[in-house]
Amino acid sequence: TLLWETLGKQFVEYEQVAPFLFPEDQQRRLLEFLPLFLKAWEQSAGAIKLPNIQLLASEVSKLLTKEIKRNLNGKPAEEARLALDQLLQQKGEGGDGYLLLKSVYLLSQTDLRTMWNIIGSGLPAALMHCLYLFFTVPLKKTSDDRETSEDDAQTQEMLVKIMLNMYKEEQGIEELLAADKLQSLIVATSSLWDQCNHSWKAPTGRVLRTIAKAQTKTSIVYLQAVDCIKIAVQNLFTLADTLPACDVCEAASIVLCFVKDSYPVSSALITEFENNDGYQLLLKILLRCEGLQQNEGDPYLDEILDMLTCLTTCGKTELKVSGNIVHPQLPHFDFERTQSSGMTVKNLQPFQVLQSIFQRSNDQHLCERILAAIGTIWAWDRVNFFLLEWTLQPINQFTDIIHFKPHPVQIQFFRLVESIVLDLSYVPHEILKKVQYLIKENIVPFCTLTALQCLLSMTQKDLLFSDIFRDSGLLGLLLALLRKEAKILRKSAGTHLPALKEGTEKQLNVVMLKMVAALTARSVRNTVVLKDYGMVPYIKIFLDDECYRSATLTILEQLSVINYEEYMSIIIGALCSSTQWELHLKLDLLKSLLRILESPKSHSAFRTCSGFNGLLSLLSDMEGALQDPPSEQWAAVGENCILELVFYTLQGITAALHLDPVNSNFFQKNGLFEKMAEDLGSLGCFWTEGKRQIPVSLEKKRTFAEFLDATFSSSEPFPAWLKNCIWILNFLDHMVKGTLHQESYLKERKPEIGKESRDDQEAPQAQEEHPFAFKRPGNKLPASTLEVRDCTIVHAGAVCVMVRLLPKLYKEGHAQLSQEIQCALVDYIQSLVKSEKSRQVMCESGLLSTIITSCQDAFCCDSHPLHLPLTRVFEKLASQAVEPHVLR
Repeated sequence: TLLWETLGKQFVEYEQVAPFLFPEDQQRRLLEFLPLFLKAWEQSAGAIKLPNIQLLASEVSKLLTKEIKRNLNGKPAEEARLALDQLLQQKGEGGDGYLLLKSVYLLSQTDLRTMWNIIGSGLPAALMHCLYLFFTVPLKKTSDDRETSEDDAQTQEMLVKIMLNMYKEEQGIEELLAADKLQSLIVATSSLWDQCNHSWKAPTGRVLRTIAKAQTKTSIVYLQAVDCIKIAVQNLFTLADTLPACDVCEAASIVLCFVKDSYPVSSALITEFENNDGYQLLLKILLRCEGLQQNEGDPYLDEILDMLTCLTTCGKTELKVSGNIVHPQLPHFDFERTQSSGMTVKNLQPFQVLQSIFQRSNDQHLCERILAAIGTIWAWDRVNFFLLEWTLQPINQFTDIIHFKPHPVQIQFFRLVESIVLDLSYVPHEILKKVQYLIKENIVPFCTLTALQCLLSMTQKDLLFSDIFRDSGLLGLLLALLRKEAKILRKSAGTHLPALKEGTEKQLNVVMLKMVAALTARSVRNTVVLKDYGMVPYIKIFLDDECYRSATLTILEQLSVINYEEYMSIIIGALCSSTQWELHLKLDLLKSLLRILESPKSHSAFRTCSGFNGLLSLLSDMEGALQDPPSEQWAAVGENCILELVFYTLQGITAALHLDPVNSNFFQKNGLFEKMAEDLGSLGCFWTEGKRQIPVSLEKKRTFAEFLDATFSSSEPFPAWLKNCIWILNFLDHMVKGTLHQESYLKERKPEIGKESRDDQEAPQAQEEHPFAFKRPGNKLPASTLEVRDCTIVHAGAVCVMVRLLPKLYKEGHAQLSQEIQCALVDYIQSLVKSEKSRQVMCESGLLSTIITSCQDAFCCDSHPLHLPLTRVFEKLASQAVEPHVLR
């Protein structure tokens, strides 16, 4: 603070005596003051505290301007350049020129009023002359270059910062014109780029770009009067033949900045650029950029492309086009009400450059940037798509050549086509016809794949496309292609396909199936077309391959809408013909079956197509699958996958029985509950030895709900056989209540049988440790359903299954635990027969006979722990018995 106060007083004194001093004395006093000024600035962290900072800025700037002019006056370019270096060189503690430069540099960063004083000193014109010399006259290298390079860099940075601060102001632009060096520098960049001082290329570009942004009417008139743009374009034509592409881009981008940035003020420079083949120049330069290495020249190449994109909106009059809207269109599309934002295309010439480059070049970066530019133009104003497509037809024409482009360009192009529908809500019929032709020809499989994925996204957006692509012949084309592929698959079953068939072509088959699935979804007419083409036998061939299965099942599920019997015949047949180890196939088929069984109309077809026997045969095929320890083959499968298959099998049976008395009667009368009990009992977790169970005294007695909770939460380390038994009983309990088909299987699926997980749903955190879990809305645990005091018995036959499995809840070496779970299950069964209605339902299902035949040892032995609870169940049911022979 004291130093600033002292400096303030000194400057006031200088201000008072300066008018009376000789110029030499005035200059000496000012130069003596500046070192103290810089010292104060350094000690005060960059803060300047002087009473009249504007006057100081004016005085210092005038003196610097005077010194520059004195050193340059009348000297040839090389001598002038050398004199400049000597003037601004840092000597010892600082030469006079360097002292003045650094002071101006600090003062130029204070405020706008101070900057105006600097500008008014004549410094803008002087520094423009300096910049011209620095750029155009390279100095010969000396042995001291390394020592001075750091100082030169500091000097260069200060000079450039001062110029940037001055030339961004309109007043600064007006002042620099006095030197008549702006035109010279612009022309120099377009002609001497390869001969200039390389260390000044980037700084010169920065300064000229700043000037371009701040152009005024005066500066534009000046540049036009001296044919600046015309000469620059002619020079660049010459450079474009000799210089590397990245260098030409850098030089051309500077000239183009003046063209683009002048347009809001005047159209004179853009007119001059156009009249002198400026767009042909850019086309020539950009085509030379093919094959540039990654990032080589990218900033300037991208800058030119961005400016070309902007120039499309630089025009005096709006383009007027009237296109013929081809119908049908999406319901919410209305071209007449399309509002313009003002950022519309008014100049087609720069866009024609972009279009020509895409048509003539296969360079990935160039093509990607041009597609991005088109997307940008569309985003400015949705009208732009129509203005361009109804005049130059870029997308229409690009479709003819897109298969020649690199794969990433193909992907980007079809995303752009897709956005016409998704973002503009417009159906471009002519473009879609060409895309369809591309698919038909299949010249490049990857391109065909990408094109089809594009059409798939459109089809999934609106049902209208199901009609459009049927009427255009696309559906018929896809069916013919799939028929051909199905025949190949059938012939090559069990053989190794070539790598190509496993790559792009296989993906293409997947997308074709997805497309057919999308076209038939909610479209009975398209489904009838598929059936009339005789495609059903060929479509089901794709079921065997997991890649194709999801889409194939979707198609078959749509087929069920017109013919449930045909669907059921295919699915049940596939289930029964699948091998013992094709568990994933069975799971996928069962899940599809469950979706169809949601419709009561499908139940009859399920029964007549032997659906019940088919599902029970799945359980038979898993004999011994859950034994502990597992066999080598079943161990590879994993018990989680086995339990999942049991769950979905029982779920399918429950769904087919749901609210269907005909199916329920069929299942009961044909002894299928007994068959289910037999198949479940043979899974391996239930006891099948046939030895007589020895009763033991129980140390503790838990309820079935507690067993289930303990299994679910893993709070107690039950052996694997018991856990599996409890889960199967839990399935049966939900079946008893008629709710099993409504449950969700939330198990976190782990990769098994060498496959990756196909289930995207993850179990909640609390369930991750467990093989699987149920969850229904409002239920925290599956055991909560066991707390109902008197539930409705929907499928009493499932209780009989539980009773038949009761004596099999046993494992040698676990007598105590076995008997405890048996007692818990009997108590739970007893809780199910509290009401008269439930007892009657149970009797009609044959539960009395089942108790006697399945639990004879326990029922007839007074000392058996199960004797008393079984007797109670029997007594409750006996009063409802309608068949006397059962009691006998």
